[in-house]
Amino acid sequence: MLNTTIDLVITNRIQVFSIIGSLLLFIFILKLVKRKKLKEEYSLLWLGFGFIFIALSVFKPLLALVADALGILYAPAALLLILVLSVFFILIQFSVVISKLAEGNKNLIQEVGILKAELKKLQLHIKEKE
Repeated sequence: MLNTTIDLVITNRIQVFSIIGSLLLFIFILKLVKRKKLKEEYSLLWLGFGFIFIALSVFKPLLALVADALGILYAPAALLLILVLSVFFILIQFSVVISKLAEGNKNLIQEVGILKAELKKLQLHIKEKE
């Protein structure tokens, strides 16, 4: 009986902590978007996973269902797994964005080099005519 009560108290603490943490994450992301520190397109994954965390934290049966589907015996551990997976997906998204930016920078550098060469050629041509 005492062991069951302790487990219930620990589970309730984890649930309260999860709800508060999820809400704080959600609010933090919204504030970053509002202050223009984070673009809307990059905030979608954060907000989506924040919503999932809130839903799983508030509805214990849903979390238990997800944990059972994943084969996890301790349901709150499923939140940790989902957190790790969400960070993994967000890192992949940022890697794709960084790769596109690096490619764009390379193209811009090449274009600037070509334009500088053409400018020098034009300047030499103008000096020769004078």
